[in-house]
Amino acid sequence: MHACTESAELGLYTRPVYNLSREDSTNPLILVCEHASRYIPEALNNLGLDEAAAREHIAWDIGALQLAEQLSEQLGATLLSANYSRLLIDLNRPRHAPDSIPLQSEIYPIPGNRELDEATREYRRQTLFKPFHARLQMLIDERIAKGLPVRVVGIHSFTPVYYGQPRPLEVGVLFGQAQDYAQRLLDGLQAQPLKVAGNQPYKIDPLGDMTVPVHGDARGLEAVLIEVRNDLLRSPEAVSRWAGYLAPLL
Repeated sequence: MHACTESAELGLYTRPVYNLSREDSTNPLILVCEHASRYIPEALNNLGLDEAAAREHIAWDIGALQLAEQLSEQLGATLLSANYSRLLIDLNRPRHAPDSIPLQSEIYPIPGNRELDEATREYRRQTLFKPFHARLQMLIDERIAKGLPVRVVGIHSFTPVYYGQPRPLEVGVLFGQAQDYAQRLLDGLQAQPLKVAGNQPYKIDPLGDMTVPVHGDARGLEAVLIEVRNDLLRSPEAVSRWAGYLAPLL
């Protein structure tokens, strides 16, 4: 018997692991929203967090899914988005990264992730992580097999305050090897009245990131992450404004 079948969480993850929109699009762009959802199965009691904390940015990227959906609609581009909280397992971390299943997120301890046995950790990897990345790999493989170009863009958001420090940045473009593509995006965003920077508020790290290094850089494809400050994505009008900034550039 495989160790993961002995997990105490066996059978909890009954909703689909991901949503896939516009699968058959011929637009080169594949949008990815790894932190789209804050959903945690009810039996896990928010992993020990109170309801307010479970709604915070630690559980998901607030506004990122709405932005990704608008971009997908405007561009007719494929969108792959997650259906579970990153607190269960982070889809933008390598499976064996220390914070793949976080014990703490900024100021919040995550009680339900402490003292997990290896069977449960592996069950989350097999049930939540593996299918998401297998589907993204398949989308890319199918396009390459048809001779179609491919670009991979992750849509994320970040907090206006981090460990008590305000973040004046409004949007960042994170990249590894896709410097030319990232610079085109940065140049376009800098033409707007926005506070913009490359590789901020985070940097792509092959040991700590998944989407760009694995699905983009390792395959020689253009790949970036877009990070928008989440207080700028709190209304439909604000999301539409950001979609208007980004859609012509992507």
